[in-house]
Amino acid sequence: MTDSTHSVEKMSRISIKVPPPGPNAMKIVEEDTKYLVKTTKSLPIVAEKAQGAFVQDVDGNIYLDFSTGISVTNIGHIHPYVRDKVAIQLDKLWHFAGTDFYYREQVDAARAIAENTPGTFQKKVFFSNSGAESNEAAIKLAKAHTKKQEFIAFIGGFHGRTQGALSMTASKAIQKKGFFPTMPGVEHAIFPNPYRNPFGIDGYENPDELENRVIDYIEDYMLHTYVHPDNLAGFIVEPVQGEGGYIVPPKGFHRKLMKLADENNAVVIMDEVQTGFGRTGKFFGSEHFGVEPEIMSLAKSIASGIPMGAVVVKDSFDFPEQSLHSNTFGGNALASVACVATIEVIKKEKLLENATRIGAYLKKRLQELSEKYSAIGDVRGLGLMLAVDFVKDRKTKEPDTKLRDTFELNAFRNGLLSLPTGLSAMRFIPPLNLSEEQAEMGIEAIEKAIKATI
Repeated sequence: MTDSTHSVEKMSRISIKVPPPGPNAMKIVEEDTKYLVKTTKSLPIVAEKAQGAFVQDVDGNIYLDFSTGISVTNIGHIHPYVRDKVAIQLDKLWHFAGTDFYYREQVDAARAIAENTPGTFQKKVFFSNSGAESNEAAIKLAKAHTKKQEFIAFIGGFHGRTQGALSMTASKAIQKKGFFPTMPGVEHAIFPNPYRNPFGIDGYENPDELENRVIDYIEDYMLHTYVHPDNLAGFIVEPVQGEGGYIVPPKGFHRKLMKLADENNAVVIMDEVQTGFGRTGKFFGSEHFGVEPEIMSLAKSIASGIPMGAVVVKDSFDFPEQSLHSNTFGGNALASVACVATIEVIKKEKLLENATRIGAYLKKRLQELSEKYSAIGDVRGLGLMLAVDFVKDRKTKEPDTKLRDTFELNAFRNGLLSLPTGLSAMRFIPPLNLSEEQAEMGIEAIEKAIKATI
C-alpha cells in the first residue's frame, strides 16, 4: 500500500485534533509575517499536504476544502492522473521558452483549450502565468485588433492587480488604494446584480428590466457622454462576478452586451479566470448565457495548481506582427502537460455532470439553511460556484461583513475551508468531483459555524 493510498484513507473525513491554529501552525504564521510581503491572507491554516477534497495542516488537523485554492484545484488536490503525466514530463523537459522556440507540449495544450472553448470559429492561444497577466495580454489584443484604446469594465469586477488589470478591477476599494494612476481610458458601468443594485429592481423577479436598465445606461449615457464609440476598444466582464460576490447576472445580459459591442465595432473580453474549467457545471461560464466570446482570459484551474494562464482569441484577432507581446514562462512544458491532463480528467470523469448535480444538491441544502437562519439573505451561484450572503436585515439587505468574517473563522474551527467574497458573502467552491456525502459533511460544518456565529 502506497503513501498516497494511506493519505486518501486518512483524509476521508474532517478531523480536528488540535484547536486551530495549533502551535506548529502559529510558528510558521509568525515566520511568514516576518519574511513575506503582506497579501490577502484571512485564515491561519498552514497546509502540509492535501488529497482530493481534503487538506491536512502541520498540526495534523484535516479540513474539508471548499476553497480549492481560490478555484484552482477544480479536480481535487494532487489528482493521480495529472500527477503521473507531470511526473513523466519531469524527466523530459521543463522549460524551453515557448514564446521564442517550439515544443509539442505547448501546441497540445493550445489545441486542447481551443477545442473546448465556446465558438465554432478558428482560435489561437497565448499562454501566460496568471489571470492578471492573461488580462494584460487580452487588453493589448483588443487594442491591436480594434485600433481603439478605451474600455468599459463593471463595478464589482475583478481582473487582477497589475497596473493595467487593476484599472479594470472594481471589486474592493483597497485594491486600488495608493496605486493611482492606473492605466487610463477605463470607465466602469453598473453590473446587473439581481440581489442588490442601485435601481432598486428585484432582478430575480424582473431580470429583463434589470439587464435592459444596465444596457440602456451604457448605451444612452456612457457612450454619449464620456466614452465615445470611436474610442471604445471593448468591454471586459466576468460571466459570473467572482471577487465581487459571486453575482450571477440575468440570463440575457451577456448576449445584449455582445450585441452592443458589435454595434460599436468593439469586442468583449470574457474573463473566465474563476468561472472556467467546469466550475459552473459547464466547461466555461459563458456557455450558460449562450455567447461565444472572441477574446477569453483563463488561469487558476487551467493546470490544476501549476501556475498557468491563457488568452483564447478568434484567429483574426492575432497580433499583426511579432514581438508586440511575449513572456518567458508562459506555456512551459510542465504546465502544458498538466493543462491537457486536467481537461482529460474533466471529460473522462464526467465532472461537468457531477458539478451540476452536486451543485444543485448543495445549493438546495444552503437554501434550506437560509429558511432556518435569517442572517442568510441570499443563496446564489451556478454549479459548484456557490455563495451565501449574510445580512443584518433581510428587508433592507444591509450587508453584515462582520458576521461573515466571524462565520469564516468558525467554519475553519469546525474543519471547513471557505473564502469571503464581495461585501458580505461567503463562497463555497469545492472540487468538481465532490460526493454527496462530502457535500453533506460541508453543510454540517456550515450549520455548526452559523450557530456559533449568530
